[in-house]
Amino acid sequence: MFAKILHRPALAIVISLLILFMGGLAIVTLPISQFPTVAPPSVVVSVSFPGASANVLVDSVLVILEQAINGVQDMRYMMSAATSAGEATITIVFEPGTDPNVAVLNVNNRINMVKNRLPPIVEREGIIVLQNMSSMLMYVNVFSTDKNVDQNFLFNYATVNILPEIKRIRGVGTANILGNRAYAMRVELNLERLRAYNVSAEDVMKAIADQSMIGSPGRLGQATGRTSQTVEYVLTWVGRYDKPEQYENIILKASKKGEILRHRDVATIELGSSFYDLYSDIDGDPSAAIVLKQTPGSNATEVIEEVKKKLEEIKEASFPPGMDFQVSYDVSKFLDASIEKVLHTLFEAFILVSLVVYLFLGDFRSTLIPTLAVPVSLIGAFFFMLAFGMSINLITLFALVLAIGVVVDDAIVVVEAVHEKMHTKHLGPYQATQEVMHEISGAIIAITLVMTAVFIPVTFMPGPVGVFYRQFGLTMAMSIVLSGLVALTLTPVLCAMILRPLSHGHEEQHGLLVSLIAASRRWAEVLLPRSASFWRYCLAWVRVLVCIIFCTLNSFTNWCPSRFL
Repeated sequence: MFAKILHRPALAIVISLLILFMGGLAIVTLPISQFPTVAPPSVVVSVSFPGASANVLVDSVLVILEQAINGVQDMRYMMSAATSAGEATITIVFEPGTDPNVAVLNVNNRINMVKNRLPPIVEREGIIVLQNMSSMLMYVNVFSTDKNVDQNFLFNYATVNILPEIKRIRGVGTANILGNRAYAMRVELNLERLRAYNVSAEDVMKAIADQSMIGSPGRLGQATGRTSQTVEYVLTWVGRYDKPEQYENIILKASKKGEILRHRDVATIELGSSFYDLYSDIDGDPSAAIVLKQTPGSNATEVIEEVKKKLEEIKEASFPPGMDFQVSYDVSKFLDASIEKVLHTLFEAFILVSLVVYLFLGDFRSTLIPTLAVPVSLIGAFFFMLAFGMSINLITLFALVLAIGVVVDDAIVVVEAVHEKMHTKHLGPYQATQEVMHEISGAIIAITLVMTAVFIPVTFMPGPVGVFYRQFGLTMAMSIVLSGLVALTLTPVLCAMILRPLSHGHEEQHGLLVSLIAASRRWAEVLLPRSASFWRYCLAWVRVLVCIIFCTLNSFTNWCPSRFL
């Protein structure tokens, strides 16, 4: 049946070209990462309770949220942490394969059910529910050599002008600045003055809330339909205060004698930073440290290039004099170096396989056929990697390195069988290939199935380790199946087109290299029967020695693992 492909050589070539084309498109489309994604999806809930200790935060917030979140759909477990700075996080880990967007929605719905039981200040600060982005992408420092620029300005400049642009880049999961240096009106209370005037911190907060507010006074002279109005006034309010002088003049208390206690009498007010807990500098200059994390399934190298390109555009368009940025950490550097080493190994393995094939076949034309067939199987495997949702990583590339020595076997079987027919029956390449395809088609299918059966079972391993085995096994299996397909289509056509018919006395016209190989084979045929008994004797003693060493180590040092096979 497979011999009919010789009547349609164009079909066989087109099939191989189609495989190469689809594999080439997949290489461009596939995400690139160092290792497969093995961590299950998780959701992080962040809360803030200013002024609260860790124990207060646990008792008043975390316990309520954990009871509400517990048992959410596809949840595996959750863990929480609280700090004395009034911040806490709850991390909910879900089963592998769970849609992270659906998980975020389910957790948020559970939190909304108990919001009214939380302290008002916690709800006012905001409860943040986000997908946990664990893949660090890059670390960017925005700094300035101008001595008049401080860290507060850099933080707010990056927040307003840089972060919105970066967050819109495809593949960027989160973009945050370490610490919180946002501008804020700081009210530093004088405890002695508060005690002297009998004023509490709660009174100060209430006065600020009452007098620094966003109001809508309404209108004067609005027409009602019963009387006509010629003039209508829209009342305006100064709004929330934004200057220290306005906060200093807020009235805290007034007596019947006309004495007025203002903010400036009991506190120092200045425009500063929200927090001073983290400091960031680079080479002695203040900086804003931006941390970027990657979305699952994105191409880290492409995302980093887009981020760098966008930063250069922002720098040329709006950076003040003296301001610059520096990429302190870039995951693509190590990723590119690792993949480059694997690609070098892949190329070297391909060259070595070609040389070994040439040494044993002794003919350049015969070596060219497996050399052309191997890339089709390797490149075509990328298309199936895309279909199975895999990525280009060190595991899949390592599988391709090993697959080179496996996928070449099917092509060698066909070429050697054609050579054997040409030598024994003195047939031409076309007739020899046609006869070979009738004989070894079943053998090629059997070889493919047996080799595939070696790697398919490991793809069913569960857990994070199973992800590594799954990607390795599927890559090997897909390349082996493609090699079988190529051996039944492209390889016979190449044998019929490339190989030359043997002329009379061809056996005596071998080159020097083939003559040396033939001479070594003859010497081996003479020496091996005579030394067979000697090697059997040595092998028996080696087995005994290995058993003694193994038993000794197992008895005295417990070296043998419990699951040793």
